[in-house]
Amino acid sequence: MNFNSTVKGSDLEGFYPAGWDFDKIDACIDAPETITVKQPHWNPGFTPIQCESLGEFETYMGHEIAIQIKLAKDAGEKIAFILPVGPMGMYKWVVYFLKEWKVSCEHVHTFNMDEWADSEGNTLASDNPGAFQYAMEQALFNPLGELTVPKDQRNFATKDNLPTYPGKIAALKAEGAKLVLVYGIGRMCHIAFWEPTFAADYATAEEWEKAPYRIAAKIHPLTVEQNALTSFKSRTTLVPCRANTIGPGLFLQADYAIGGADGTLGRGMQWQGMSLWMTLRHEKTPWITSSYIPTLAGRLFFLKDLAGPLEAECN
Repeated sequence: MNFNSTVKGSDLEGFYPAGWDFDKIDACIDAPETITVKQPHWNPGFTPIQCESLGEFETYMGHEIAIQIKLAKDAGEKIAFILPVGPMGMYKWVVYFLKEWKVSCEHVHTFNMDEWADSEGNTLASDNPGAFQYAMEQALFNPLGELTVPKDQRNFATKDNLPTYPGKIAALKAEGAKLVLVYGIGRMCHIAFWEPTFAADYATAEEWEKAPYRIAAKIHPLTVEQNALTSFKSRTTLVPCRANTIGPGLFLQADYAIGGADGTLGRGMQWQGMSLWMTLRHEKTPWITSSYIPTLAGRLFFLKDLAGPLEAECN
């Protein structure tokens, strides 16, 4: 007795994305020691890296971001980053390494991938503790001090500024700038707030792959609950139900991608293991946004516990 044998006629029938085949999803999950085994559909430059602890995870991921900034600086080139708020722990290490190396971010351009919004795309004030702009300023831009990214080179996903992302990124790439995607993986396998349910709005995968952004995108209920647990101390009433977000038309342009999966909760509990396995093993499909991640060159850092075994353990 399991999900598939009991879902018919239940309140969960039709709740998950229409393109999710739970038999195929369950088949993605394997023995923990096999999780990093390269798959035929992966980009040759894609590597998942298992981390033994949260401290190791945050340090490795922070170093990966910082070294990209340093390499571009040493080469005299501009570099652009698409940045998340979640995970966040790596940013203190980005600050640490750049300060140790005395590397200025004057050549860096940043594009925050999403922001909470209302039905018209209006976003939280930048000084609101729940705003992603506030989180970025506190975690990265302010601590960097005089080495920080110039203010006019920081972009946030407001309803006025998000539509300028495609042109700004295209101009930077035309100048030879490398585009680096930094990302987390949602419980619903979203990248940014690009939910798998959006696939229903596009006639073909090719059309979906070109979509650059959405204003006031509707967030899946499980994404709201994920954020209630991870960012709002369980208080669902504080979580907006919409967001402005970049789409695959932007994040699939990345020349390199740095990912993080740190979704453990303690006492053996976690929320991200199945999403990680789906990302790594499921065939590429717009119905599972993160299934595109292994097609990009880069590194995906993840906590060892997420590999499993994903078996029942009553807590």
